[in-house]
Amino acid sequence: MTDVKFWVVTASADHAAIGRREGIVQAGHGKSAPLLKMRPGDGVVIYSPRETYPDGAAMQAFTAIGRVAIGEPWVGIMDNGFRPWRRAVAWAEAPPAPIRPLLDKLDLTRGLTSWGMAFRYGLRPVSAADFARIAEAMRANDI
Repeated sequence: MTDVKFWVVTASADHAAIGRREGIVQAGHGKSAPLLKMRPGDGVVIYSPRETYPDGAAMQAFTAIGRVAIGEPWVGIMDNGFRPWRRAVAWAEAPPAPIRPLLDKLDLTRGLTSWGMAFRYGLRPVSAADFARIAEAMRANDI
């Protein structure tokens, strides 16, 4: 896989847990555009600023890590009529990893006073080195 990319999705820990359980990822409150950027084999990690959406306690941790699975995004149908776009992900079994010990180690956040802004838009690319550092912190080295 020579064109593998790596992504960080911002989502609450409770939403990350649902995604892990269902083998999916959503981004940008169910928008299609972020998921269309991903390709099978790409690495994806979820950063959770909060435990629950929208106003839960601060979490500030990486809460899921995996690889985008084969297949295209699709529209899911939820009980409340919400129709979010989803993409299949093979999630690794990995515990959350707090971000604070990684702030000066990640290209994404190193030297930033307002490091949380890096996660503001729901999806952003990260370097292979950052993905590997996050995987190590989550003890998901076989990802």
